[in-house]
Amino acid sequence: MALLRAAAADLLRRHRRAPHPLFLSALSPPPPTLESCPDGPSPVAPYFASLCRRRRNWPHSPPVFSSSYVGRGILLPATFSIYSPLSTSASPDGSADGDSSPPPPHPSPAAAPPSSWVDRWVPQAARPYAMLARLDKPIGTWLLAWPCFWSITMAAMPGELPDMRMLALFGCGAVLLRGAGCTVNDLLDRDIDNKVERTKSRPFASGVLTPMQGVGFLGFQLLLGLGILLQLNNYSRTLGASSLLLVFSYPLMKRFIFWPQAYLGLTFNWGALLGWAAIKESLDPAIILPLYTAGICWTLVYDTIYAHQDKEDDLKVGVKSTALRFGDSTKHWISGFGAACIGSLALSGYSADLAWPYYPFLGAASAQLAWQISTVDLSDRLDCNRKFVSNKWFGALVFAGVLCGRLVS
Repeated sequence: MALLRAAAADLLRRHRRAPHPLFLSALSPPPPTLESCPDGPSPVAPYFASLCRRRRNWPHSPPVFSSSYVGRGILLPATFSIYSPLSTSASPDGSADGDSSPPPPHPSPAAAPPSSWVDRWVPQAARPYAMLARLDKPIGTWLLAWPCFWSITMAAMPGELPDMRMLALFGCGAVLLRGAGCTVNDLLDRDIDNKVERTKSRPFASGVLTPMQGVGFLGFQLLLGLGILLQLNNYSRTLGASSLLLVFSYPLMKRFIFWPQAYLGLTFNWGALLGWAAIKESLDPAIILPLYTAGICWTLVYDTIYAHQDKEDDLKVGVKSTALRFGDSTKHWISGFGAACIGSLALSGYSADLAWPYYPFLGAASAQLAWQISTVDLSDRLDCNRKFVSNKWFGALVFAGVLCGRLVS
């Protein structure tokens, strides 16, 4: 019995002894080739998939395999990393500390923020200037252009299309004047913008452009705008040049009054006066003053919604807005301004003798404005921005109504 016990102990010791290195290669499965990568699910599919991906890049960075194998009766990788723990080369995430932990997953393309046409098509050297002029955010240009288009179309002869050349000139002018206004605004607000989350990446606040470069760009914008202004009649040139006082003073208003949105309304809707003057070489107060008032009230609606995006930052910085002035009563205030806007548009259309198609379109515009006011979540920045951007459709509906009302009259 003693001999049997000794023999059993000896067999047990041999069974526990590690395999001899000479037999390791025979026991270990060979590294898989590219053709052997599994297509279907397998218990070792992640290992083979990782290895196959690495084999495709072997000419550039050969893999390092572990030489210790354990597994189902034979030896398989207990842990596998295509980067050696001893390697001094950079790991996939760009670190060079030799961490052999798997790299963090790359964000999916769907999760990346969408790039604008400026990022895709504008040369890199000109990109900060395009961003400064807000060419990547055309909503401001639409809001400036629509009152001009309303006025030009109202000034057309009954039954005729509006002056297409004048519409094109005012469209280009809206791009330039809006860009110049943004340049002035960012120059004066650069010390405030870097303290506000939404604006800290603007060219001056982030340091991409210097104030001197901004002044030079502003001069270029104003020179191009002057070229458009000189295409108009003398009455319109004087009226258009007088708007520059509003453009340059608007950015300062938020420092002194709680109604900068009203001052923006005076500035942004100057085209309602200028468009009529460019066609008629005069102003008709019965038509133009209600139209100008409608634009101001409309601006108070959409820019108050817009200002709710920054109300927390505005309180910290110390600037003022109607969003802070109205507070929890904002929806009551902007509902009143919305009603005044629609009423003034109806009065202007009636005074201009627009035919009946104008009023169904005005009703649709009213519904769009009511939808904005009733559904906006003033505590949600994204929703405020969505409602603000939707105002391009309000302007389009009013323009369609003016156009149809003039053609039928």
